[in-house]
Order: sequence, then C-alpha cells, then structure tokens
Amino acid sequence: MTTESTPMISCDWATADPLLQHYHDTEWGNTIRDDNALAECFILESMQSGLSWLTVLRKRPAYRAAFLDFDLEKIENELLPQPREWLVEHICQQFDVIKHKGKIAAALNNLELLIAVRKHTPLVDFFWLFVDNKAVVNQWQTMAEVPSQTEQSAHMSKVLKKQGFKFIGAVTCYSFMQAVGMVNDHLTTCHCYSNNS
Repeated sequence: MTTESTPMISCDWATADPLLQHYHDTEWGNTIRDDNALAECFILESMQSGLSWLTVLRKRPAYRAAFLDFDLEKIENELLPQPREWLVEHICQQFDVIKHKGKIAAALNNLELLIAVRKHTPLVDFFWLFVDNKAVVNQWQTMAEVPSQTEQSAHMSKVLKKQGFKFIGAVTCYSFMQAVGMVNDHLTTCHCYSNNS
C-alpha cells in the first residue's frame, strides 16, 4: 500500500504527462498475446519514428477509428480492398492522425503483411521467436542505461524489412518489444518492475 511518505516511483519517461503515466502503469511492458492488440502496437510504434510517444498516444483514438479498431479481419475485408492511394488520402483527410502519407501507406502495407503472417502462425508466436519465446528481464537502475536498440531488435528489423515491412528499424522494433512485454525495461526502482519480471 502506498502512503504519502512512500510515493510510487515510476520510470522517468512516464512522469511528464498524465496520459504517459496511465499508459506506463496499465499497458507498457505487459505481455500482449492478442493478435489485434499486437497489430495496433506494431503500427503505432512505426508512427512514432521521429516523434515523441506522447504525440502518438494522443492520436491513438484517431488511429483506432481510421484502422477499424485494429480488427485484422475487418481490415482485410473492408479496408485493404479499397484503392491504396485513395485510402491514404482519405485517412489523412478524415482522421486526426499524423499527416504523413508515407507512414499511413506503410501502416497499410504492414497491416497487409501482418494479416498474411497470421494466416499460418499467430502473431504472438511470430514475434516472440525473436526473443526465443522468453521475455528478456533487464535490471536497469537509470534511464541512461536503457539501450535504444539491441542485437535482437536489429535482427527483427532486418528480418521484417526483408519481408517487406516499412518504417520498422531497429529502434522502432526495440520500442515495440518493450511495449508488448518481450523485454522488461522498467527500472528496478519502478513500481511496475516486479509485475513484469
């Protein structure tokens, strides 16, 4: 139980904004095993390239609206059959997403590829192979120790790029791995650390 004399300690990056704090406390680093939720996280991480995660998080409702709540079955049947160039323009004009046509086109491309992967293996199995099906539990004490990428994330990026995925470099892959619980990068002093060990 937390009292005024023993406040909860979080990872430094989460304390700048209430939305970040809520995301950190309730989602970040928790193991995701649902294909649709994995697809959402994968796409949102690719949207972050060059931006802050808070910017993406604030626009998550718009991305969910644009991409049919990341329901892969609906995306396959209702979204992807539409002309791609028209769809990119439509999403940029009608939804409060980041207005980067290249990223929207990449998101549609990546969703199509995730759907293709899912036809022969669940996405959780596909992604977790990159950590040998076992979460990497780190023991960082300061944010300065936390890497921006690892050999595993570089390998993931290389494999995914070879398969045609876009906007998915080693740094983005590592952010994804952290977010979905493949890696526990909560600081050891963080109140969420033991929950993800």
